[in-house]
Amino acid sequence: MDSSRAHPPDPSDPIVLTGIGCVLPGTPDVQTFWSHVSTGTSQVSRLEKPAFAAAGLPVHAAAQLGGFDTAARLPDLFPAHAAKYSRDILATMAAVRDALADAGIERGGIERGGIERGGIAPERLSIVQSSSRGPLSWWTETITADPESNPYGGKATAMFRGLAGCPATLSAIDVGAKGLVTTISSACVGGHHAIGLALRELRSGSADVVLAGGHEFPVVPEVARCYLALGDGVLSPESDDPATAVRPYDRDRRGFALGEGAMTLCLERESHARARGARIYARILGHRALNEAHHATSMDLVGDVTASVVAGVLDDAGRKPEEIGYVCGHGTATRYNDIAESRALRRLLPRHDDADLPPHGSNKPIYGHTFGMAGIINVAATSLMLHHQRLAPTANHRTPDPECDYDHVAEGPRDAEFDLAVSLSFAFGSQTSVMALEHA
Repeated sequence: MDSSRAHPPDPSDPIVLTGIGCVLPGTPDVQTFWSHVSTGTSQVSRLEKPAFAAAGLPVHAAAQLGGFDTAARLPDLFPAHAAKYSRDILATMAAVRDALADAGIERGGIERGGIERGGIAPERLSIVQSSSRGPLSWWTETITADPESNPYGGKATAMFRGLAGCPATLSAIDVGAKGLVTTISSACVGGHHAIGLALRELRSGSADVVLAGGHEFPVVPEVARCYLALGDGVLSPESDDPATAVRPYDRDRRGFALGEGAMTLCLERESHARARGARIYARILGHRALNEAHHATSMDLVGDVTASVVAGVLDDAGRKPEEIGYVCGHGTATRYNDIAESRALRRLLPRHDDADLPPHGSNKPIYGHTFGMAGIINVAATSLMLHHQRLAPTANHRTPDPECDYDHVAEGPRDAEFDLAVSLSFAFGSQTSVMALEHA
């Protein structure tokens, strides 16, 4: 029994982000991630999947990961094992490994050395992952399998490929994590929820390090059909330049593009990080999640609900709305999302003129909509902005929607001195989620 669980940590000890691992389109590492986000360099490209054309679907752009080089990203994984795993699993394993490495923690646990060498007791290392729909490619293959040649609807490897939780559990085996290992599914707020669960594990003393992440591979015709069925303005239509397909807060918005990949964040208590000399990207001050319990696909368009959740999480942290230096929006480039966020900021800061509202941006033009991973990308991007003291631009924002006509950092990257930021996330099912972050 781990007796240290009986002694909860100091509740005033902040939770910090010390490592980021990513397997995203055109993005093999955190340095490239920051380069793309901070310069507004879109990874959305022309869709190259024949299945979409064969299905006659009017979807032409997506942020696509392409092939996964297992030998390069997971060089010590036995080929026989790799052959059993899906791209979801392999990408998540690489993101988890890289988050640990970026945090300066040795894979394999305390056996490799004490805390000063970055060793973590396996029982004190947890993994929480998020995915909105799980192994979509496997389900597609299984449903379309020929029952005569393949009567069981899948290969012998289906036990791994078909479980939504296998990316987390196999990653845990790979890095030696023996704490809580789980996968949650809460649509587009799932990434935030994964971080929120990580905060609880760390604040209760149940873990010393939690790897919170997301994995999403929705670039399949079945998912596109779901969003096309909602009508125009949800999935972006054909464009001469796919990189400009996603235009948040813009009068000429056309909807979002699908995005895929995996990303994991390494979280720990600040005292633990300082003791081992870790670099800290940002403090995670707190998280609040709310289900409006009102409408299945819409959200509060007045702005009061979101404003109250933001005010609440800031109050928890002893901060005030007037101190916010940046808001990382959900920013899907759909009308309801864009105007709801804008109205919420005005409700949060009713005495401010539009010119005085905090800068408010979106990274959806860079990596598309990644659903269960979106909150992870948002928090990573926001943390890096705090760390580098530079605001990332909202790419493709040219002509503001009159409802959203204030500062979206449209001109390009901007140096700034700020110590408080907010990350927003929304989802079908009437869900709202807010994270507050602080410069470390």
